[in-house]
Amino acid sequence: MARKEACCGLSSLELLLIVLFVGMTVVSVGLITVMVVGWTAELPEPDPTSPPTTQQPLPENHFLIGVGRADCTGPVGDVPLMGYANLDQTAGGIHLRLFSRAFIVDDGSKRVVFVSADIGMVSQRLRLEVMKALQAKYGDLYRQDNVVLSGTHTHSGLAGYFQYTLFMITSKGYIKSSIQPIVNGIVKSIERAHESLRPGRIFLSKGELEDSNLNRSPHSYMKNPEQERQKYKSNTDKQMVMLKFTDLDGDGMGMLSWFAVHPVSMNYTNHMVSGDNLGYASYLFEQEKNINALPGEGPFVAAFASSNLGDVSPNTLGPYCVNTQEKCDYLNSSCPIGGTKMCVGFGPGKDMFESTRIIGENIYKEGKELYGNTKQELHGSVHSAHQWVNMTDVTVQINSTHTAKTCKPALGHSFAAGTTDGGGDLNFTQGAVEGDPFWDGIRDALLGAPSNETQDCHEPKPILFNTGEMSRPLPWHPAIVDVQIITIGSVAILAMPGEATTMAGRRLREVVKQELEAKGKFSNTEVVIAGLCNIYTHYITTYEEYQVQRYEAASTIYGPHTLSAYLQRFGDLAKAIAEVRIKATSKMSTHPLYSELCKTALPKGPEPPFFSDRQLFNLLPAVPVDKKPDNTSFGQVLEQVYPVYKVGEVASVTFVAGNPRNSGDMTDKTFVTVERFHNSSQMWTLVHTDASWETRFHWLKGSGGLSNATVEWHIPPSAQTGTYRIRHFGHYKQMKNFRPVITAYEGSSDNFKVTKTMAYWS
Repeated sequence: MARKEACCGLSSLELLLIVLFVGMTVVSVGLITVMVVGWTAELPEPDPTSPPTTQQPLPENHFLIGVGRADCTGPVGDVPLMGYANLDQTAGGIHLRLFSRAFIVDDGSKRVVFVSADIGMVSQRLRLEVMKALQAKYGDLYRQDNVVLSGTHTHSGLAGYFQYTLFMITSKGYIKSSIQPIVNGIVKSIERAHESLRPGRIFLSKGELEDSNLNRSPHSYMKNPEQERQKYKSNTDKQMVMLKFTDLDGDGMGMLSWFAVHPVSMNYTNHMVSGDNLGYASYLFEQEKNINALPGEGPFVAAFASSNLGDVSPNTLGPYCVNTQEKCDYLNSSCPIGGTKMCVGFGPGKDMFESTRIIGENIYKEGKELYGNTKQELHGSVHSAHQWVNMTDVTVQINSTHTAKTCKPALGHSFAAGTTDGGGDLNFTQGAVEGDPFWDGIRDALLGAPSNETQDCHEPKPILFNTGEMSRPLPWHPAIVDVQIITIGSVAILAMPGEATTMAGRRLREVVKQELEAKGKFSNTEVVIAGLCNIYTHYITTYEEYQVQRYEAASTIYGPHTLSAYLQRFGDLAKAIAEVRIKATSKMSTHPLYSELCKTALPKGPEPPFFSDRQLFNLLPAVPVDKKPDNTSFGQVLEQVYPVYKVGEVASVTFVAGNPRNSGDMTDKTFVTVERFHNSSQMWTLVHTDASWETRFHWLKGSGGLSNATVEWHIPPSAQTGTYRIRHFGHYKQMKNFRPVITAYEGSSDNFKVTKTMAYWS
């Protein structure tokens, strides 16, 4: 029987088979294409590491780089300064404005962000607020895992941005007008870095800086094993590490460096907001690079960030008894008369302003030298890993047979003694390993006695505040803590959630370096400790230093094994990054391998709390109505300038003023200007603002709503001769029809001349 032909001499069955074959071929090719693309592309990195982001193709071995800076200065009146825990040390003007400096690095598929802000430290609440704002603007581009927020640790920044009870008590509560400018400044600096992204190159440089830091707890340091101490030539880290950022043409975009020193050159008697020594170093570098720009302006961004500064002071002349001029007691840093309050570290200058200048200049000069002599270029990828850890319940492996655990937070008696950079007012001393019946009795009556479990866990610390067992009105200390590492090429940056001592930082660097290089994908790794990051948990000492119970150990809140816990956690992060590096560079051929790798991913960990505003409390009184002396007006001059000044002298003028808090958000604005008159144009030009080193804005609060503002201009040798004036801007508050009314005012000094020769006046 002949076959029935459908067409072209083919039967229906043959035609059907051909159609099926073609269809199957198309489907197979499509599946193979999908599988090849999926298997040969970079695998998505499991949480907590960064998922890829789509970017423009980059030149080979280069990065996409962005830098940004923004003002984060808050209300410079009445708000406590953060650092010395002294409620009487409230803001009263500006020495230097505070800035947030952001750096973004993208390798074409992943990106990381590092922010250094001129604040005491980054609190958990501040970080959560910043991440919330970034999420709203950028979605998942900037996340918990790839954004590091670090504080320089200036003790002359504003307080009021914490959500835990202990910090709120020492800051007059949670102050919305204080935290919001910091949040806005950090977010704005990241926005500006994001907008400035362009292809560029990164260079690494390292150098030694002498005569700029001093170990303030040398007795504790000496308790570390001798064999370990012999590996280092000093009891503080002298090394400065710098990253230099340029575009592809070699033009500088910015620099980011780390050096271990406390920014406490501006001491506990200061009331002016200031970036202190690290802020001044940034100021000098940016002023040099941003030619003819006012402070805080210009494209070049220079950040001198904090490091393992826990036991490191800038007061290089060391401590002595201010009332007798004798050396302080070596073991407990106290004086025979006056106790710890009289034992104060000094130097290198004759006062805090000169000391700030000297240390800041030293840091700037070393940074400048490193910037000009960079030779090692960074290549490769960027990576990030982040985890939340319950630091009150970490099991640490002591040796092959023994384990130990971290503790619920607690502060020891020596916490109340303070340090030689700022001693306590009561009769506490450093090095206390036994409690005091008097203070323990007061503690028990007011706060309750610590449990036996907590006391045993913190041994030999005599507990003054058992904060981990105190939860009213909110927890007194955090339990959930961020640990985080980002890498840029061969540089690894550890985001420390507190103040690590010198030796603690050295041990952390060793462990992370070892873990990163164990898989062979990292080599010659430079590990950097970035201090005061993401959340504040006081100090991190070594186990040996903890036994001495000086201030740093008494403030190691999770107990003697705190450092061991961090060594494990940061080691885990480094190991995860090393494995992610393998995944990011290997071409996978089977999904089962991917599945196995996903199984080994670090868990995100327990998320920290975010307390509602109504749960937080504010102890800062509302701004009263401003008053002025009879027959005067706001902005009127009370003490006039002299008619003539010589360079090197100080021009000073005092105005009737309102409370600076009434000026609201003054970021990117100024309370002060110094202006010079140009005869040719018959116009005034701006020379300095309140962000300038040369100006000081003192706000003095009087009684009954009266206040004055004194503006000083420390005339530099570089000042041009000519005619000048000083102006002050502010706002005052009045009540009209039972409602507050805020009114702007301004005032100006008389014109005065600046000369290079001897000044005169009549």
